[in-house]
Amino acid sequence: MLASRLETLIDEQTLQSRDPEDRYITNGMSWQQYEALLVKLGDSPGYRVTYLDGILEIVAPSLHHEDVKSRIGDLLLLYFLETDTAYYPKGSTTFRQRERRGGTEADESYCIGTDKALPDLVIEVIITSGGINRLAVYNRLQVPEVWFWHNDRFSLYHLREETPSVFMQTYGYEEIANSELLPHLDVEILAAYVRHPDPRTAAKEFRQRLQETRDRD
Repeated sequence: MLASRLETLIDEQTLQSRDPEDRYITNGMSWQQYEALLVKLGDSPGYRVTYLDGILEIVAPSLHHEDVKSRIGDLLLLYFLETDTAYYPKGSTTFRQRERRGGTEADESYCIGTDKALPDLVIEVIITSGGINRLAVYNRLQVPEVWFWHNDRFSLYHLREETPSVFMQTYGYEEIANSELLPHLDVEILAAYVRHPDPRTAAKEFRQRLQETRDRD
């Protein structure tokens, strides 16, 4: 029964549709079934799997999704290097907490300052809406800061553990204008270079701006 269900979940035809970012959701999945699926998928780059309270979601990212994800990662790498920021990239590592019944794979994730078991910052590229609420999952994982790229702009959220009831609709996260982990990063400028049509030119110009800012300081 379990093997049959897992085969269905990763059937290529199940995930193929006219939607450029295919999504499959099912419920009633145990934690053991979730972990068995992760083992079966292994390090396959073609799927992102999220689990929350028995609901399981598999997403096959589109080419556009992966393009944006890579651009954001490339630009942040330049920022870390030019500002001498200590960082530990975690990429799309699967992070999960059995006791909290939640797990997921971000598009990009980082530990800032020191290496840790769970990331300080995760980034999600949203091409098609719907599915499991990512803030709910990241609350289970206690990730301090979450960035969403959607409709060509960033939305930033920071976890407020001291006043979670104030932000119940966003699962304890407060929407913020600037990153609290990277307070000197101009997110609007970063977004402008993510949108730039030429990634090579964008990277060169972004690096130059960072160097000019550093030299002025």
